[in-house]
Amino acid sequence: MNRADLSRHLTALALLAPLLGFLLAFFVWPLVQVLGESVSDHVIGRTLPVTVQAIAPWDRQSPPTELMKGALVQDLRQLTDKQAQGDLVRRLNSAQAGFRTLMMKTTRALEQADGPIVLTEIDPRWGEVPYWRAIAEAAAPYTDRHLLAALDLTRDTSGDIAAMPADSSAHRAILGRTFWVAGLVTLACLAIGLPYAMLAASVSGWKRQALLAAVLLPLWTSLLVRTAAWYILLQEQGLVNDLLRALHLIDGPVQLIFNRLGVVIAMTHVLLPFMVLPIYSVLLSVPKNLMPAAASLGAGPIRAFLRVLLPLSLRGVASGGLLVFMAAIGYYITPALIGGAKDQMISSVIAFYATGSANWNMAAALGLVLLTATLALYAVYGWLSADRTAKG
Repeated sequence: MNRADLSRHLTALALLAPLLGFLLAFFVWPLVQVLGESVSDHVIGRTLPVTVQAIAPWDRQSPPTELMKGALVQDLRQLTDKQAQGDLVRRLNSAQAGFRTLMMKTTRALEQADGPIVLTEIDPRWGEVPYWRAIAEAAAPYTDRHLLAALDLTRDTSGDIAAMPADSSAHRAILGRTFWVAGLVTLACLAIGLPYAMLAASVSGWKRQALLAAVLLPLWTSLLVRTAAWYILLQEQGLVNDLLRALHLIDGPVQLIFNRLGVVIAMTHVLLPFMVLPIYSVLLSVPKNLMPAAASLGAGPIRAFLRVLLPLSLRGVASGGLLVFMAAIGYYITPALIGGAKDQMISSVIAFYATGSANWNMAAALGLVLLTATLALYAVYGWLSADRTAKG
């Protein structure tokens, strides 16, 4: 490489450096952190370091040794951070029911005692294997328990993956609800967006500009404002119910808010541009004389649409559908404000784990599941959007 080429490459790299730095700092690094949190399990190693060393050679079948009990007493006496104590109790109680009361009882006894203490005298459960096995299994710095729990799975006593009890978790049901709502919104956007895109592509001049401006208007307004507007429109005394009563279509107010219907209506309004624009861009490339040619050959309007225009627009339909679906599965504000308790999507559960219970591991695991689904859909979108004609 000569000096001139090297100078051009360095100049291009310098121009790209701010963008690369931004991506690394605000996309790649947070993504790596999420991936790490979803498999990390450092609570036991950080709060019970002596116990971790003492329990390492234990076979997890025989009764706990006195060395293990003494190490646990030493660690608990040195653990004075209340937040770390809370993290320890939550982690162990999630692995073995009853650990919360056991740890609270033990820490109170240790605070009152000055000399040597015997754990089994505080509570006989300290002599039982399951409680020590829970500590041993939680001592590893990395685990797949959070990822498995995100899919309502766990590991049984033999280490095999098994389904959780039906009443212990509902992550899989909420994931199914998320994909179901996203699918309904995608179908609603398609039912409205395809005719709208056909109309916009068939006209020209100020009519086309007006139609495009109308569909782009939601993108120029805050998501929270749009959702709040639908909250006002859909309530029992809102404009929609008043209009239906004025037209004598209903006698009393219809429940349009805090249910699935309201969520679908509001999300369809917000995501409709992502369906219209890809279809519109594809329809612009379709020759205008194809439909008249089909009519001249005896095809009626419906048959010409089904045999000519629809197949040519499928690429835009697929791209728009994937865009709408990918955006819909991550929605949080609209279902939270418009939907009811049974309409919340997986993003609400992630927000609860992150802010409500401070369980960052589960929040990261569910986020990773959602990210994996989004990346898979994005790969399909990239394949459908690729110019396969140019590749050929």
